[in-house]
Amino acid sequence: MTLTDSHRPKTAGASTKPAVFVDGGSGTTGLGIAERLRLQNDVVVKNIADDKRKDPAAKRALLSEVDLVILCLPDDAAKETVALIDSMGASAPKVLDASTAFRVAPDWAYGFPELTPDQADKIRSARKVSNPGCYPTGGIALLRPLVDAGLLPADYPVTINAVSGYSGGGKTMIASFEDGSAPSFELYGLGFEHKHLPETQLYSNLTRRPIFVPSVGNYRQGMLVSVPLHLDTLTGKPTGADLHAALAKRYAGSKYVAVMPLENAATQGGRIEPEALNETNMLELYVFASEKHRQAVLVARLDNLGKGASGAAVQNMRLMLGLADT
Repeated sequence: MTLTDSHRPKTAGASTKPAVFVDGGSGTTGLGIAERLRLQNDVVVKNIADDKRKDPAAKRALLSEVDLVILCLPDDAAKETVALIDSMGASAPKVLDASTAFRVAPDWAYGFPELTPDQADKIRSARKVSNPGCYPTGGIALLRPLVDAGLLPADYPVTINAVSGYSGGGKTMIASFEDGSAPSFELYGLGFEHKHLPETQLYSNLTRRPIFVPSVGNYRQGMLVSVPLHLDTLTGKPTGADLHAALAKRYAGSKYVAVMPLENAATQGGRIEPEALNETNMLELYVFASEKHRQAVLVARLDNLGKGASGAAVQNMRLMLGLADT
């Protein structure tokens, strides 16, 4: 691909290699991004000295040298850095934000390239992209195609249940599981204000706020997101095969989203475990359905640190920089 002016690398002496800075690389997402970037030879990764990380002048100087910055910061810190970038004018880099600060902001592109047929192009042309949350990645992937196909009413009372490995909970949660002080399993977010709800509702095209019940298990990474449905309450009273066909149509040809065959779902023995896609950027979608009982459960499986975080970030980075998919 020929680089446009907006993609022209800033790195001196490396005309074909754009430069990237990961701001806040000590958390699980930042570390995962850094690990993935080490495996790629078509970008230059720049860093800032530890004692300069909170120096606005030093940060501004580095930002002016890179083509794209990936923010792995708390929401408030991300907002401060974006304000700094906005003040830089023509020297400002593109920005990919992994926090929740801008996921429903109208002037930001949502970084789920498979959301709609034209979403990847929106990400390619965007100056600012918000990396999705892990839970919303699974929930939106299941719900949006069914809403768009008219099978699931936009005001349907959706319930989303999900379980993640403890690595998605930040340093405190990780420490509590690794030192044995955490419970083996727990529900959380029961105050109905989980930070992933706004983006899940918005990008699923739901007009009714869904009920979201997340949970965490005593294993490091891997995620299942499930949506139970009564088929006779859906538009046109579809079969499980109809739901599967709508998902398969939306993700046909997708490299990272796989709609698993119905027969695979039927032969899972009524079980599915969360860790099979760990260390990948893959997302698997399943339809488990009973025509006898007219019920279905949609399930998304992904690595909460892969397609749910670092893997998605690198996928978006490559789109934003005009690089070939890998």
